[in-house]
Amino acid sequence: MKQLLKHSLLNFFKMDSAVGILLILATLSAMFMANSHLADAYARIMETPVVIMFGQFNIAKPLLLWINDGLMALFFFMVGLEIKREVVEGSLSDKSKLVLPAFAAAGGMLVPALVYVYFNWGNEGAMQGWAISMATDIAFALGILSLLGKRVPMQLKVFLLTLAIIDDLGAIIVIAIFYTSNMSLLSLGVAFALIVVLFIMNKSSVVNNTAYILIGIILWTAVLKSGVHATLAGVILGLMIPIKDNQKSFHQLEHSLHAPVNFFILPLFAFANAGIGFSTVSAKDFTDNMTIGIGLGLFLGKQIGVLSFTFFAQKLGLGSLPKGVSWGAVYGLAILSGIGFTMSLFIGSLAFECHEGSCYDLVDYRMGILLGSFFSGIVGYFVLSKTLPKV
Repeated sequence: MKQLLKHSLLNFFKMDSAVGILLILATLSAMFMANSHLADAYARIMETPVVIMFGQFNIAKPLLLWINDGLMALFFFMVGLEIKREVVEGSLSDKSKLVLPAFAAAGGMLVPALVYVYFNWGNEGAMQGWAISMATDIAFALGILSLLGKRVPMQLKVFLLTLAIIDDLGAIIVIAIFYTSNMSLLSLGVAFALIVVLFIMNKSSVVNNTAYILIGIILWTAVLKSGVHATLAGVILGLMIPIKDNQKSFHQLEHSLHAPVNFFILPLFAFANAGIGFSTVSAKDFTDNMTIGIGLGLFLGKQIGVLSFTFFAQKLGLGSLPKGVSWGAVYGLAILSGIGFTMSLFIGSLAFECHEGSCYDLVDYRMGILLGSFFSGIVGYFVLSKTLPKV
């Protein structure tokens, strides 16, 4: 029995859809706790203070922010490594195959943001969330795509992966520019100096990953104290680790992050951030402009942006659809890209973070994310199941 259970678990974790399933389970668990007699316990767990102190230096945050600022830095570190690999030897290295997904990603970021702004213009508090519906959750999207099995051509997966990576880059730039506050010039100077050190190490062909990671930990601390969001340190570190002279070690490092990030950090993040309590939710909240802006931004804005920008890029002769990929499949993929979930929750947590005791009295932004992502996943799967060729 023990061997059978072990074998079943190993087979589950090998599935492409495993991450998506875990994220769904984590979300449902959080929502169950937030709407049961365990609600107070759930809130207390998330608010548990955690302090790291060295002499006069200390970092004191509730557990929720350690997950969002600390553990998610590892997720963004993995994203940085993936971007580096794709640029050097993957789908981003071939510029001829990059144009269409790049235009698709641009449309998938611009149009959802405009949809949100349209519904929330004039509401200063709500306008903080304009970037929430720009994001695509690659783990969820690929997980749903994998449910269609061998019917999905490899070129379609590469198109989605390239689009999502560029989308991640866009989200990183947005976080860096628009979601920083109370900057400390001293900490920012330390962070800049450490980035210079990492750059010199990269150019000097230093291939010791441990040295990069140790400096990266200090960099994360400096960025955290600077007022810029700390997860950006993870991206920078990932981009600085060399791959050409360090190929085997680079791939081993990237591979070693997949299991803890996908099967622990992302589900834990979903569990910590998706606990919506419905006791105070009314029917009016579902028709609030912020809920509609996020939900329609993800479900309609994403598909309109991705599909139209891809279409116009091809008509302008800037690129062509990959061989074996139909416009019906691109449309299904465009809908699927509206699954914002993890990245949308992350941006939302930054947008509506309380600053110095000041919080906007708004509806729970997470409702729009869950609704938009849910319909994007269901409808996207249905469209793809109808348009992809039978095997």
